[in-house]
Amino acid sequence: MEFFIDTANLDQIKEMQELGIIDGVTTNPTLLAKEGAEPNEQLKKICEIVKGPVSAEVIGLTTEVMVKEARELSKIASNIVVKIPMTKDGIKAVKILDKEGIKTNVTLVFSQNQVLIAAKAGATYISPFIGRLMDNSQNEIDTLWEMMEIINAYDFKSKLLVASIRNARHVVEAAKMGAHVATIPFAVLEKMFKHPNTDKGLEAFLKDWEKLQNQLKNK
Repeated sequence: MEFFIDTANLDQIKEMQELGIIDGVTTNPTLLAKEGAEPNEQLKKICEIVKGPVSAEVIGLTTEVMVKEARELSKIASNIVVKIPMTKDGIKAVKILDKEGIKTNVTLVFSQNQVLIAAKAGATYISPFIGRLMDNSQNEIDTLWEMMEIINAYDFKSKLLVASIRNARHVVEAAKMGAHVATIPFAVLEKMFKHPNTDKGLEAFLKDWEKLQNQLKNK
């Protein structure tokens, strides 16, 4: 499974990129606004750090405006993927952009039917927001399983990009079902590295090593 980091913060992206575990980045207007920089310049800098897919979202609501914005975003760098909302106008835009060779990420997906529609439209990536499903007391894992079954049942080119991840368990569940990509917030990625037994084991090994060194010195 590919790991994308869900942030527009350059320091966070650089840190995870240096670890060699990041395959791409997802951004949205909210994440870009947090950084306080000109959005397109920030996206350009991100694309210089990460050579994999970098998702950038359109703001327009009509097909015409979305397509126009998508064409401009795709000029920022060759690895830009354009995020398009899961609406009728959005799906029309995806069809047009697919024919032009512009990669798309259909976002704000919450149902199995929406996954099927986005896949038929030719989306490069489809982003179900499982955290928000959980917030609405829906079974986000069962829903995700059915979404993967739909993608796997046919010869769709679309990849399922699991988004709105709230905890490390969400990543595990996505990996178990063979989801193509998980886009993970920085804080969740940090937690994935940690386990109390790792810390305890390392502490014990170091104490034993120190004890041995002291014994050798006293001989």
